[in-house]
Amino acid sequence: MTESASPYISQPRITVLGVQPGHPPFRIVQVDGEVVGEASTVTDVLRAAAAFGIRVHDLDDPDVVRWVGGDKFTWIPHRV
Repeated sequence: MTESASPYISQPRITVLGVQPGHPPFRIVQVDGEVVGEASTVTDVLRAAAAFGIRVHDLDDPDVVRWVGGDKFTWIPHRV
């Protein structure tokens, strides 16, 4: 397979990891692969992005934000 035939995989600057149990539950936020803080809401993710000079116009754009273990509406831990 050549590079031109391979599927496109974006490398967004912001990664929001899965929900962690806590009071309140939180998600770890990474910017450029480095942990920069915790988020309990979407607003916290936007604040972290702004702190690094990243403007987020669309939280659903996979080229901007990668959501791991849920999407922007997932803020409660998954119970097994």
